[in-house]
Amino acid sequence: MLYIFINVIAIIAGSIIGAVAKRGINEKYLNAMSTAMGVAILVLGINVAMQNMQKSHTPVLFLFFLVTGALLGTIMRLDDRMANSSQRLEQRTSRLAGSNNLAVGITSATLLCCVGTLAMMGPILSAIYNDNTYLLTAATLNFITLIIIASTYGIGVAITAIPVFVWMTMFFCIGKLFSGWISEEPDSISSQMIVETNIVGGILIAAAGLGVLHIKDCKTVNLLPALLLPFFYFLIRQFF
Repeated sequence: MLYIFINVIAIIAGSIIGAVAKRGINEKYLNAMSTAMGVAILVLGINVAMQNMQKSHTPVLFLFFLVTGALLGTIMRLDDRMANSSQRLEQRTSRLAGSNNLAVGITSATLLCCVGTLAMMGPILSAIYNDNTYLLTAATLNFITLIIIASTYGIGVAITAIPVFVWMTMFFCIGKLFSGWISEEPDSISSQMIVETNIVGGILIAAAGLGVLHIKDCKTVNLLPALLLPFFYFLIRQFF
């Protein structure tokens, strides 16, 4: 758990550094950085999804997760709640935030920090083998990622530390509770769960990239429940 807290600290520290740097950057340069970041997020998301689709045993399963997740998120009005919460946060941090799209920044940062092998297998390997290499690598990448995102969206993106902590802790607990079930073999259920989660996550990252570029507001927050569905699907499949 110590190294999960290190990830949290890295996210907060990166957000502070990025927000402070933002104050000395001209608006036109911030817009250029935002565009570059949007393109990078879009390409990264597509790459993550395509790479993992090749490893999937059921290539269309992600459609079920996405549709079901979208329905759940819409019913729970997650996008509206995120927008309202981010507006209140912007008002409280107005001196350092200076962004009208804080919700987009938080969503993008959360997806970039939570999707991928480092954020999922890292806590699991830490729980089972006390191997924290992945978590330390994730902390370094999260630190750099939040500097870049906070330089565009402000200090408010530091709240990303909360969902990242919950996400990593969940996988840490999975490692503790299901150590006999988890395997790094490509055909194992645990590996397939991570593959399907990465496919869904890659698509959500790409959708967030479209939002950053102002091409299409995909209401990515409403899609976030889809990230949890592979775990429940494979858990049920394992026992039934």
